[in-house]
Amino acid sequence: MSDMRVIRLDTVDSTNTYLHAYRGDEDVVVVTARHQTAGRGQGGNRWEDAEGQNLLFSIQIRPVEVAIDHQFVLAMAEALALKRALDAYADGMELKWPNDIYHRDRKLSGTLIETAVSGGRLKRMIMGTGINVNQRRFTSDAPNPVSLSQITGSDESIDHLLERILQAFDDYYRRVLEGDYAGISREYHEALYRRKGFYRYRDADGEFDAELVGVAYDGRLSLRDSEGRQRSYAFKEVEFII
Repeated sequence: MSDMRVIRLDTVDSTNTYLHAYRGDEDVVVVTARHQTAGRGQGGNRWEDAEGQNLLFSIQIRPVEVAIDHQFVLAMAEALALKRALDAYADGMELKWPNDIYHRDRKLSGTLIETAVSGGRLKRMIMGTGINVNQRRFTSDAPNPVSLSQITGSDESIDHLLERILQAFDDYYRRVLEGDYAGISREYHEALYRRKGFYRYRDADGEFDAELVGVAYDGRLSLRDSEGRQRSYAFKEVEFII
């Protein structure tokens, strides 16, 4: 594996927050914890986790070769690494834009991405991921959670899952640095949740039916509604109705 350091913690407020204060110079740093006291999701949401039952980790990279307007290819790579690892456990894993892992309309994993920019280039990217592994009971108001153990019917090794993810991420990140944006984008689109057909969505103007057109390298989602009009959205500007 490339220059990657893995830091294992028992309890931390947030693995993303830990990496914000980290001062090492490795190309890739991974922090994993048995429990987060202030785990975060997209849009300020909290990520529920039962101590020691789920995989909680963040990956920090320094992708200075990747232009800002192509930064979402890194999110695609990380999501594909998660999917490749999870595919070993069960069929039916899909990527829900921007980077959740879904299994049959239920959320298995979420990722919060934070970036730092300097001189018009990406200086740092931190990707914090939570995967429900062995938790069977969820108490938050998250609408549709599922865990890997609920899918497979047995408890799974969290360490083994992390090892599979990091091996896959090493491969996909190498491909990004080699410039294989088109190949990664193609794989990402093939794995997308609701990639074919019309489904119900909601934006600031209300609900509508649309089909997925694609996701750009800057992360914007394009949909075509039932009247043939193309719509483009940034994160949190449109909601999948499930």
